[in-house]
Formats: sequence, C-alpha cells, structure tokens
Amino acid sequence: MLARLSVGQPVPPVELVPDEIMLLRFGAVTRNTHRIHYDTAFARSEGLDGPVVMAQLHGCLFQRTAAGFAGPAGRVREVAWQNRAPAYPGDRLRVSGTVREADPVTGEVTLDLVEHRFPGEAADGDGPGGIVCCRGHAVVVLG
Repeated sequence: MLARLSVGQPVPPVELVPDEIMLLRFGAVTRNTHRIHYDTAFARSEGLDGPVVMAQLHGCLFQRTAAGFAGPAGRVREVAWQNRAPAYPGDRLRVSGTVREADPVTGEVTLDLVEHRFPGEAADGDGPGGIVCCRGHAVVVLG
C-alpha cells in the first residue's frame, strides 16, 4: 500500500452532524458534565451561541478519519489536534486531510488533518469553505 501513497494525497473525509441528544449521550459516557455542552442559557452566558461540541468528540472524528485511512489491517498509533473554533449541534463537521509523509521501513504514514464546520445540517459544504474548528495530525501504521 505504501508504494501507492504520495505526499499530498487526499485522505477520504469523514462527516458527522451532531445533535443535542448525541452531545448529551457523549457527555454521559465521557463523564463530561460541563454545562456549555447542554445548557443553552449557560453557554450563552459564557459568550457562545449555544451548547458546543466537546473537544473529545472532535478527537473521535480525527481518530475515525485516521482509522478509515489505515483500513481494517492497519492501526492508529497517534492522534493530536487543537480546537480553533466552536461547533454547535446541527453543524455538519467534516474532517479531511492529506498525507504528510510515509515511511516505507516502518509502514507509518503521517496525516495532516483539518476539521471544518458548516453551519446548519443542510448547508452546502461541498466546496472549500467552512469554518476551521480543529487542526491536527495522525500517525497510522498500514497493515
């Protein structure tokens, strides 16, 4: 598989449209009880437009994107990201990226990843637009 990879090659995107129920459930399983994730009035008192997607959910999307690239025989060795802007329930989130480097000896591939949000589930997000929510990278080992 490494022979078919090239620097700059696109990573297939992963999308998710989180809703308020998903945020509540995700917060429950991760024990994240911060009110900015479920209490609209409190989130607005903190200067946000409403409840926000938690950082760990962004990380899950980065991991899902990396795992999809690695395939069933591969594995994700590392995922890192930095949040840049909030995302809200109903926003379409898309993580995409490119191959930064591939090591033929170890089979490791480093991916540069970025997550864009497209406000509103029905928003047109097929172009290069969108608001950058997170930037990061992942290292996968191909099987």
